[in-house]
Amino acid sequence: MIGQPVLARQLLASAPQPVILELNIEDTGSMTNASTRSPATTRIPGSRALLPLCLFTGLSGAALAQQPDPALQAAIAGPARDPAFVARDAARHPGPELAFFDVRPDQTVVEIWPFGGYWTEILAPYLHDHGTYYAALEAPMKPGSPFARRLAAHPALYDHVRITEATGSTDVAPPGTADRVLTFRNLHNWMKRGNAAQMLASFYRALKPGGILGIEEHRGNRHVPQDPQAKDGYVNQDTAIALAQAAGFRLVATSEIDANPKDTAEWPAGVWTLPPTFALGPKDHERYAAIGEGDNMVLKFRKP
Repeated sequence: MIGQPVLARQLLASAPQPVILELNIEDTGSMTNASTRSPATTRIPGSRALLPLCLFTGLSGAALAQQPDPALQAAIAGPARDPAFVARDAARHPGPELAFFDVRPDQTVVEIWPFGGYWTEILAPYLHDHGTYYAALEAPMKPGSPFARRLAAHPALYDHVRITEATGSTDVAPPGTADRVLTFRNLHNWMKRGNAAQMLASFYRALKPGGILGIEEHRGNRHVPQDPQAKDGYVNQDTAIALAQAAGFRLVATSEIDANPKDTAEWPAGVWTLPPTFALGPKDHERYAAIGEGDNMVLKFRKP
């Protein structure tokens, strides 16, 4: 447990100078991985009709959930964004993904382990005037760290950022106050550390009843048994769903926004073989560049 969250500007003071259609998954057992997905069904609340899940995948499914509003589009187009991050938008689809999670500018949103700040550069400006953005870091933020420098470079955008820590034993936000808890490509880290259950419990604690947990994660091959430590960076979709459900969350919907069927999830240096990391350096660089960023599942859960 921790005390009150700290505004980024306080931490940086001494440092050098971002009608909804909900789909209830009826058969989570049929939620499989990208390259060998079997048909599943989904029910529209208030309707008895069962529709093929494939109708709600990809960008079209996100558009059905909610179109990005002008303020979100403006944040994505913000001139202060890192050009290297902007270049990844084609693979990461920030507008459709945040719309899928139903993020709105008046909400309290917690991002878990923002690392370099790809999503911070979008969420902090978007929530600046009417909402609250928490950056729940892996460890205390040090002045001069890359993330601290990013915040310090544009104080008018990031002066409202609230800094907390996400360790599994800390509160990522005051209990019961968050509308959304979002984490992008981090679940494998907690599996490796053996504290995934504790991390998910802290997210559950932070959310209001009815709040949404959004998870994006590198999707493994379902025909390959899950490594409990996910050392290659991949997590099977049924494993991710089971972990969240064990923490008390209810699966609401899945999306294929970030699917990449070229990713077989079997690479010599794990998911980091692929861009943007290119763990093998120049070896087979063009081959891996042509594959693109890894296949990623996008999962939406609700706290009852």
